[in-house]
Amino acid sequence: MAAAAERAVQQGNFVEAERLWTGVLQLAPTHPRALYSLGMHAFQRADFKRSRELLEKSRSFEPGFLPTLNALSVVHNRLGNAEAEIEAIDAALAVEPYFLPGLVAKATWLERNSTPAAAAAMYRNVMRVAPAEVHWPASLRAQLLHARDVVDRHSRAYEAYLNEQIAALKSDLPSGAAERWREAASLMAGRSKPYVSDANQLGVPRLPAIPFYDRAMFPWAAALEAKTDAIREELKAALATEGREFAPYIAYRPGDPVNQWADLNHSTRWSHYSLWRGGIADEAHLAACPQTRAALEEVDMASIEGLCPNAMFSALAPHTEIPPHTGETNARLVVHLPLIVPEKCTYRVGYEHREWKVGEILVFDDTLEHTARNDSDELRVVLIFDIWNPLIPVAEREMVRTLARASRTFAEIAR
Repeated sequence: MAAAAERAVQQGNFVEAERLWTGVLQLAPTHPRALYSLGMHAFQRADFKRSRELLEKSRSFEPGFLPTLNALSVVHNRLGNAEAEIEAIDAALAVEPYFLPGLVAKATWLERNSTPAAAAAMYRNVMRVAPAEVHWPASLRAQLLHARDVVDRHSRAYEAYLNEQIAALKSDLPSGAAERWREAASLMAGRSKPYVSDANQLGVPRLPAIPFYDRAMFPWAAALEAKTDAIREELKAALATEGREFAPYIAYRPGDPVNQWADLNHSTRWSHYSLWRGGIADEAHLAACPQTRAALEEVDMASIEGLCPNAMFSALAPHTEIPPHTGETNARLVVHLPLIVPEKCTYRVGYEHREWKVGEILVFDDTLEHTARNDSDELRVVLIFDIWNPLIPVAEREMVRTLARASRTFAEIAR
């Protein structure tokens, strides 16, 4: 009879299901699922007192049944009994701490009966446990949207308050140090995540995850920046050929997993004019850009066989975004010398956002997640090249080269 009642529910025949569950209860007065089901039928009729009575009986015979505990919390809410409501919610979470409906119910209860901070903290737990939005249960979707909104509003207010408290102190710090403490406030408020080095090839341990390096660390910076106009003229000459020498930067072969690069694969929306690629010089392009070559040969370009130096003019088309990604090794840093920069062009490395300024280098660790945007109607072009990470002693550079070489050799041996 119980099995028939379950089938009737699955078929949407609720009148027949209630009749069958009533028959089950007559034969077995302590049958917990019959008590639960009849309690739910009473709830649907808005007979909350009868529903509570049946659900409490069901609970007494099957204390850990989550649907009963969850239903009881809702019934107590309808009856205006906040203490009994939270008791049922906590009982459900004691059985299963990651029970999503229970977490949602507790956050909602705290929003009504406690402080905004307590509710936001519980809603944050809800969002941590909830699956990706595409997999949200339809029955919880409105509550999960509300949870996300509460968490967002609370974390924004928290971050703003933290920044207010440290504002006076930040004004006395160098710009790089001030940005670190702004990020610390964002992390405390849950507005961002920690960004760590994620090298695709060679990750050198125990190096700090510094998004942008102070240009004062690089004695060649001023001399390079002074040659911006000459370098830009050579870039313009390359562009004057209708960009025929500019090739798509992303060029996966058919069948390769392109992941986040699908929109830019073989697209000239992000293109490059190569000077060095993977340590190999493009002599034709370098011959066409003698001033650029001379300027680059004066900097401490990284030299790791098979990997770098790399140097190129990188062109980003209007209304194009480079998706978040990470680079090959933190043994080298990447330098941008902006040459053509319209408005509405931004760059992010880790947490920190910067704007390119023509003739002012940016030096960054590209093994931290980074992304670029050109939201203007014009082309953006920067000169990009690799340098050694100054935090790696010169004596250890050969260690980097040896590991990189050994990696390629082993790949050949293991074929």
